[in-house]
Amino acid sequence: MNDTPKTLAPDSLGPTVTIGEILVEIVARETGTGFREPIDLIGPFPSGAPAIFIDQCARMGGAAAMVGVVGDDDFGFVNIERLKRDGVDISAIAVSPDHPTGSAFVRYREDGSRDFVYNIAKSAAARLEWTPQVEALIAHCGHIHVMGTVFASPAAWAITERAIPLIKARGGTMSLDPNLRKELLAHGQTEEKFASLVDKADLLLPSGNELFLAAGMDGEERAIEALFRRGVQEIAVKRGEHGASARQRTGARADCPGLIVEETDPTGAGDCFGGAYVACRRLGMPLQTALEFANAAGARNVTRLGPMEGAGTRAELEDFMARTARRS
Repeated sequence: MNDTPKTLAPDSLGPTVTIGEILVEIVARETGTGFREPIDLIGPFPSGAPAIFIDQCARMGGAAAMVGVVGDDDFGFVNIERLKRDGVDISAIAVSPDHPTGSAFVRYREDGSRDFVYNIAKSAAARLEWTPQVEALIAHCGHIHVMGTVFASPAAWAITERAIPLIKARGGTMSLDPNLRKELLAHGQTEEKFASLVDKADLLLPSGNELFLAAGMDGEERAIEALFRRGVQEIAVKRGEHGASARQRTGARADCPGLIVEETDPTGAGDCFGGAYVACRRLGMPLQTALEFANAAGARNVTRLGPMEGAGTRAELEDFMARTARRS
């Protein structure tokens, strides 16, 4: 029986939509620094934080859709085919004949940090527009998930800003994954835009110090209470290898220990967590159940090479939880 108060609009109202970059990721097989000599690479892997999120949402069984742009090339095909195969509505993903699909070359250092070479700003990923296809999709969406990467794209921000009130007007809801570095808040109007999103969010999915950035203060309890006072209804805190916690404005709480896994590629773990959590809550699952699935989705994803390769179905995540030890 589901005795957790509902925060998000039900899945039956319409799909969860996310807006933003779609990329391929090319990964160096060996750890090291940079790309200044020939090295062994593997890929292309479908990628882009919003794409990873929405793929996991769909694989969990939630209605899911995405607004984005890819190039008319093999990298675009790789992404569209993966999203379509996994059940994402791709009707509002445009194909640009003039710009290549975005890309990210990634190399891990010995300490786990990463070096990147991006092509996003000059790629199809930055060519988002409000088209008739986008308008038709937004008109029947029940939830919008916003990621901090939207601040890096004026076009993505413009569509997001236009879509939120339309979705909310039909009884829809909004979730926010800050995915934002403190340094970026000092640029332009990012701080004001971020604050406006926090005030509109029904669900917040922070990790690290993002909870404090969103609340504008330190101290977990103080920050959570401050966010509840601003109108946030539910907060799911991602703690990486230490698990996760979820809180509701009503006082409901759930906690989940970390799962013990061997990390292969941490990219996309937080996005998979979010995709599973949003899908589960919109499908009516209680707080604890949703948190456990989300925690498993993030942990499972780090065991696979490629940012979207570990996104799991409900059955796959149930099996993964059954055979994976938990931290004490």
